[in-house]
Amino acid sequence: MTRTTKKTGKKPEARSSSKVVSVKAKKPFTNYRQAIAYLFEKTDYEKEEHVRYNVTTFSLDRMRNLLSLLGDPHAKISTVHIAGTKGKGSTATMLAKMLESNGYTVGLYTSPHLVHLHERIVVNSEMISEAEMLGLMNRIYAPVEKLSDDPPTFFEIFTALAFMYFADRKVDIAVIETGLGGRLDSTNVITPKVVGITSLSIDHKLQLGDTLDRIAMEKAGVFKKGVPTITVQQEPIAMSVLKEQAIAVKAPLSVTGSSDIDFSYRFETSREHGPHTRICLTTATSKFEHIRVPLHGKHQAINCGLALALLDRLKSSGYNIDIDKAADGLHGVTLAGRMEMICEDPRIMIDGAHNAASVRALIHAIGQNIPYDSMVVIFGCNADKDIPGMLTELQYGADKVIFTRSSSMKAVSPQDLADMYTDICGKMCQTASSLGEALQLARSAVGREDLILITGSFYLIGQAKIRFQPSVTLAAS
Repeated sequence: MTRTTKKTGKKPEARSSSKVVSVKAKKPFTNYRQAIAYLFEKTDYEKEEHVRYNVTTFSLDRMRNLLSLLGDPHAKISTVHIAGTKGKGSTATMLAKMLESNGYTVGLYTSPHLVHLHERIVVNSEMISEAEMLGLMNRIYAPVEKLSDDPPTFFEIFTALAFMYFADRKVDIAVIETGLGGRLDSTNVITPKVVGITSLSIDHKLQLGDTLDRIAMEKAGVFKKGVPTITVQQEPIAMSVLKEQAIAVKAPLSVTGSSDIDFSYRFETSREHGPHTRICLTTATSKFEHIRVPLHGKHQAINCGLALALLDRLKSSGYNIDIDKAADGLHGVTLAGRMEMICEDPRIMIDGAHNAASVRALIHAIGQNIPYDSMVVIFGCNADKDIPGMLTELQYGADKVIFTRSSSMKAVSPQDLADMYTDICGKMCQTASSLGEALQLARSAVGREDLILITGSFYLIGQAKIRFQPSVTLAAS
């Protein structure tokens, strides 16, 4: 029997004929903790400070070999691929929720996680369960062991697990976010229906380079011949690279806010919704008018516009999309770690801004949407970030800064951050050896109308979320 997709009636692409490794022997893992311990033993470049960015370290051939042994699960699902520097997770989540609200079964693969591993693999807003993860780990064990001469990394295995899970669940479509870069990213084995490129800025300087043109080149590595690609307005040098690469690959490229995708946004406030942004987006096939953006900030309005444009492109390819249902799904979007208030007394907000552009957008969004008298910022970040850029932006919103260290092995010492901040900004600051100590200092400095902001690293805000909302913690964290 040939399965057809629920809404489009189209047959899936031809299956790979590669031999699949069959696991008939005793299951290697008898419980979830054993399986996860095995996974965490694998090389994890997210945690390593010095990572060489090349075709050996990040090997698509190794990823393809693993998937081949699994029966190429990525070829059994329809996908959307989203790359970029900032806003990937927000864009992917908004698109997934709009598709889900239209009756589709939708997979969502994002990284990194904030509190626990299962956040990365989601179907229709529900994380993969421990039992399901255990089953997948037992299936993937033999193929991974067969590749012991060139062992797959943590991210490669986890990406393969996501493809397996989405194929098992027979999702109608999966929204796939890249991890690092694009060209060599483990997710770049798919042939998606449409590609989205979010805003580009400096990040992961040691791996991707410290200029926008080099970064744009890496992100453009996800372009595929004949696959439509949509991006947002970029800096001229980045846009030039994207356009050149799209032409070279023969990938049709559209831009929100251009002649073929009219896009605008406006900030407003109302009694019902408070401060918020509304957007309008018009294409040849769709007209989204005065859609309320569920997340704060101009940057989220731009992300939302991209998500709508991607949704429209899927509509053009045969997906049945009702605009009102899409808007309903959009309004239900919440994102942990994005301007999330985790405590009300005192008011404590967390946000995973981890490059200069993100810090700038965050400071602006807080000023526009969150009333406060004074803001104390607790900041910590990793060594591979654009630290001078982030510290420069931080000074424009922080009335007081406390530098601390996250749980990451790549974390910069609080004293080094403080020294750099003083050199760059000429301002006083404090240091704390832990988040707990930083919070004690911050609490002693704020009043009822003040705000404490924790930012700079997903590791740091993850620690904060666990501290104030311990019920969300899983063994997989």
